[in-house]
Amino acid sequence: MKTLIKTAALGSVLALSAMAAQPAAAAPKNTSASETGTIVPGLAVANLDAVVANSSAYTAAEQQRQTTYKSQYDQAKARNDALSAQLKPMVDKFNADRQAAKPNEASLQQQAAAIQQLQENGKAELQRILQPVGLSQAYVQEQIEDKLNGALKAAMTKKNVSMVLSPESVIAFNGAAYNLNQDILNELNTALPSAQLVPPAGWEPRQMREARAQQQQQQAPAAAAPAGR
Repeated sequence: MKTLIKTAALGSVLALSAMAAQPAAAAPKNTSASETGTIVPGLAVANLDAVVANSSAYTAAEQQRQTTYKSQYDQAKARNDALSAQLKPMVDKFNADRQAAKPNEASLQQQAAAIQQLQENGKAELQRILQPVGLSQAYVQEQIEDKLNGALKAAMTKKNVSMVLSPESVIAFNGAAYNLNQDILNELNTALPSAQLVPPAGWEPRQMREARAQQQQQQAPAAAAPAGR
């Protein structure tokens, strides 16, 4: 049997709660502010992910979330620890059985399926526990994104920039001359000093709202069509 389950597989359950329990991984921080001049007039480079990750609204929300959603974090950690304790002997037995001189393939398949099922159920359970945290993260992100484009345009206007490129789109650039990160960050912090941490009851992320609206638009013509004679 080619299936191999190592004790490290326990981390598949731990990873979910660890990711949610920690502040979202920040994009590389901006370390150099943009200069007043540019080597090529009208051209600049900006890392918008870094701008968002270093914004006042984002960093404050990440800190506040640890307190506001402490009960969810604690519940997820406790449940994850219990799942890990439940999985470990199962994984150990599987690995021991597969080392036998004549391993029972049918038994190994059953054990592997049971382990996988428990991991999947555990991951789904942790997602349910941490759902309020995920909604909070999406809510804050959406508030920042709503102000980001305006901040970008304001920074471009003040620096007489007509084109902004992402760092990934150029081979190399002089960060001190072309970097517009700090200018955008300043505008964003002015437009949104802080964000609301807890979404309103029934709030859904933009992607879900847009998907529902699109589905309703597709269903509307069919509902409005006159019945055939």
